Amino acid sequence: MGLLGCALTWSVHPETANSNLATHSWPPANPAAVAHWQSLRFGMFIHWGPVSLTGHEIGWSRGAETPIAVYDNLYKQFNPTNFNADEWVGIAKAAGMKYIVLTTKHHDGFCLWDTKLTDYNIMHTPFHRDVVKELAAACKKQGIEFGAYYSVTDWYDQDWPVTSPAGKVKREKSDLDAYEKYLQGQITELIQNYGPLITVWNDVSAMYGKRGAETIKMVRQLQPNILINNRTGDGGDYDTPEQKIGKFQLDRPWESCMTVSKHNAWAWGGAKDGVKPVSACLEMLILGAGGDGNILLNVGPRPDGVIDPAQASLLKEVGVWLAKNGESIYGTRGGPWKPTQSIASTRKDNTIYLHVMKSENGKVELPALPAEIKSASLLNGTKVEFSQNNGKLSITIPPAALEPMDTIVKIEVDRPAMKIPVLTAASEVKATASNVFQGQNAEYGPQQAFDNNPQTRWATDSGTKQCWIAADLGKAAIIQSVRISEAAGFTDRIAKFEFQYRDGGEWKTIFNGTKISANFQKKFEPVTAREFRLNILDATEGPTIAEIELGEKQP
Repeated sequence: MGLLGCALTWSVHPETANSNLATHSWPPANPAAVAHWQSLRFGMFIHWGPVSLTGHEIGWSRGAETPIAVYDNLYKQFNPTNFNADEWVGIAKAAGMKYIVLTTKHHDGFCLWDTKLTDYNIMHTPFHRDVVKELAAACKKQGIEFGAYYSVTDWYDQDWPVTSPAGKVKREKSDLDAYEKYLQGQITELIQNYGPLITVWNDVSAMYGKRGAETIKMVRQLQPNILINNRTGDGGDYDTPEQKIGKFQLDRPWESCMTVSKHNAWAWGGAKDGVKPVSACLEMLILGAGGDGNILLNVGPRPDGVIDPAQASLLKEVGVWLAKNGESIYGTRGGPWKPTQSIASTRKDNTIYLHVMKSENGKVELPALPAEIKSASLLNGTKVEFSQNNGKLSITIPPAALEPMDTIVKIEVDRPAMKIPVLTAASEVKATASNVFQGQNAEYGPQQAFDNNPQTRWATDSGTKQCWIAADLGKAAIIQSVRISEAAGFTDRIAKFEFQYRDGGEWKTIFNGTKISANFQKKFEPVTAREFRLNILDATEGPTIAEIELGEKQP
């Protein structure tokens, strides 16, 4: 056994969450275009511009790390002479990516194409080359689809109501009607001059509101098969969880935008920024596909126009894995089992691909399939033992055949796999807590931190300073690590805590801490016990926990 009971913090930015209502004031997406986009599963996001000269974040560093007057004049020094669009697209192809989305204009207002609507663009830099034109052409030549990120928010434009830093400064005068014409004119340029585009990727639409519906109408008229995301201000075709893997969702398309940067930087973070482990990027891809979503993995090229070799090398390793295992990702749908930190599953035709990331020496037990299993094997053809009895499916992978990151079992069934209903593995953990929001409201109960549902959480009443949540594993286990996350939007509330185990009638402390935030991890000397507890000794406000994972010692 590996990690017990996981409920990851997966969310959409509150300002950008839009429901896909049954009736729209805008034309819905072409179903065939949506299905095609979903089949691609993996794309490259690129955040780039003059800000790369500073090594700070694009848009957000304007008026923060970099004074506005300095930031707005960086373009006069921007001369990325080593930029080669074919090389960028080649890196994406080597990674197994099927589409590219470039930040044509971020919140800082700078445009990477030869727009006729502002002089604040790439043609007025020493470089004087149309980056969007060259990248769109390279994508077409190499068979990669191209999309345009376009920020609705514009802290540079005088007609936008707020400015830097971070949109917190209100302008004395602004004109959203004039800005809307500017936005629509620029998106028209992008579609007509650089299309066809697979998507228009809007961003940070707070303050734009219902005007977003007009954006959708316009792009549909210009290119009927285009997709547009949910950050328009009013609707969109797919959700965009950021730096989180989206929830399992078959009825609404989604795409998680993530970073290769070790420090989660979007733009070039400097020579010491570093990259995530390959295993972390593969986990994004596997859990994303298992949840029926796409992954848009971001790189931040250097100021000289080169995608850093460390980022390119990481992506190449992802591509090597996809070259071997891509049939379980591309063209699939998520399920039938909801993903956990131990397993994920994808399906197409009469085939289910079970991704086993953690197991008990190759043994996996899941809810039985309401279908006859014709065969089960690894992708290389090695047969896998299986049985379905008493509502449970048992699979045994030969220990010698287990892969370090992910072992894929190919299960052939007697019917179309999409006709199999969604299945959720029962939690192995029984949870209790000292306090639950709104007087034991089940929606926020302690079990929500251990139910393998990434959207749920344990929450406490407002003003709660001290509380605890405990897990009963059902039998003694050897635990040597824990990962805890406060829920998105409720982080940094816990100021002092202790992690404990029950020894007879007494709770004994394994370690103490002062901060948990979004991703606390701790490894400790193995402890054998059946019950473990997070005892919160002090909090600034009612604690809210989205995830507690107990890591069991591996044989």
